[in-house]
Amino acid sequence: MKILFTGGGTGGHITPLIAITRELKKLNLDKLKLFFIGPKDEFSNVLLSQEGIKVKNVLSGKLRRYNKAQTFLNNFFDIVIKIPLGVIQSFFYIFFMSPDLILSRGGFGSIPVVIAAKILFVPVFLHESDAVPGMANRFLSKFAKEIFVSFPKTQVFPFEKIILTGNPIRTELLNGDKKTAKEIFNIKSQKPVILIIGGSQGAQRINDKILEVLPRLLEDFELIHQCGEKNYKTVKSEAAAVIKEGQEDSYHPFSFLKEPELKQAYAICDLIISRSGSSGIFEIAAAAKPSILIPLPESAQNHQIMNSYIYTKDGAGIVIEESNFSSNFFLEKLRFLFSNPEELQKMSAAAKEFSKPNAARIIANYLTEYLK
Repeated sequence: MKILFTGGGTGGHITPLIAITRELKKLNLDKLKLFFIGPKDEFSNVLLSQEGIKVKNVLSGKLRRYNKAQTFLNNFFDIVIKIPLGVIQSFFYIFFMSPDLILSRGGFGSIPVVIAAKILFVPVFLHESDAVPGMANRFLSKFAKEIFVSFPKTQVFPFEKIILTGNPIRTELLNGDKKTAKEIFNIKSQKPVILIIGGSQGAQRINDKILEVLPRLLEDFELIHQCGEKNYKTVKSEAAAVIKEGQEDSYHPFSFLKEPELKQAYAICDLIISRSGSSGIFEIAAAAKPSILIPLPESAQNHQIMNSYIYTKDGAGIVIEESNFSSNFFLEKLRFLFSNPEELQKMSAAAKEFSKPNAARIIANYLTEYLK
């Protein structure tokens, strides 16, 4: 059995594929071979290769939305040159791989692969992470046999093609324990622990707001802070300049939390501050953690804003849009929540109710049943 994955190449596209891969391996399928074709991204390539997925990179373009003269030229070059070349590359890779089916996670990086697959009559399945599909998946939905969706009432797609599964998560992230977490993060106090995650790349504007009130935060809380690879040194040096004597042990900055660290962070934390990407939301829900979501305002089709409001509709978390995200308001919101533990308990219960921890298994089973 040969399955080919494709997707845009970001962490949000890749980690669900890893979750599905692990579930496929648990099925003990005969001669299972897994491939990935997509745009070059060193971080993604390493993650996929570690799971035994053979990776091939192809050219791909994207549609830029900002209003500049150069934007038109870049878009024209990508659509007329890069995507057609990517289709040709994908055609030959797919021809020689001869996969039984393709699962696309979307993003512009998947367009050349799906087009080539249709030319070669390879069945295509789509997974849409967000409540509002991006332009790439709207286009690719025409070629898909079935479309797995993460959120109920996902817009645009033909109803007869939709299968509601949730967004696949790595179930290993639910296996942390507080004792090990305390050792890993060197947590010594009894203060509540807050986990701050700005996505795989960090979130500089969230980092800035945290730094503005960091000494006051550390009076009441321990912080595990994923800053992002590019921001880590700056955040660490700025934090060292503002925190008070004796507070150093309560602040735990990281450039990126790898899976062994992330599962322990989920286990020990009492509340999570996060952007509103689908992968993050479904991991938070599966961990049954209260959360404050700060959607990225520039996200395509405002999908992060839609994700966050659908998720929090029944009380699983709180949304603070970035235009309202002042440091003092944020601090007071935290103090209110932790002075009302029943609110945190309600959020935790609603998060668990929303969660779909078996999404990866459902998709893996569906794909294998299709091929029988």
